[in-house]
Amino acid sequence: MKKYFPLALRVIVAFILIQTLRFKFTAHPDSVHIFSQVGLEPYGRIGIGVLELIAGTFLLIPKTIWMGATLTLGVIGGAIFMHLTQLGIEVNNDEGLLFATAIVTFVLSAAILYIYKKDIPFIKTVS
Repeated sequence: MKKYFPLALRVIVAFILIQTLRFKFTAHPDSVHIFSQVGLEPYGRIGIGVLELIAGTFLLIPKTIWMGATLTLGVIGGAIFMHLTQLGIEVNNDEGLLFATAIVTFVLSAAILYIYKKDIPFIKTVS
């Protein structure tokens, strides 16, 4: 169980990040609307999509898990900030699903980073 739980967290977060890319990279109207609202259409939409692809990939590679979790915290932290300051909790009548997914992704990424903190090369951990 102890061995598979961190893997499950990583797969869940990577799946969430990667499955949303089809909306960003195909200029889905909802994605275009969101990024237009915050003044980041189209370059921000595509750039953030690339960052999410990199983060999701890093989460699946053992040596780069901590980088993937850190990058995810940054990107999703930005998304949460945009929801709280410009977009609102509910976007396009989604009943807050996008915001809730961002919160779950953020919390799981923080847990992953905590689990793999010993792998961060410039952080000394006390045993």
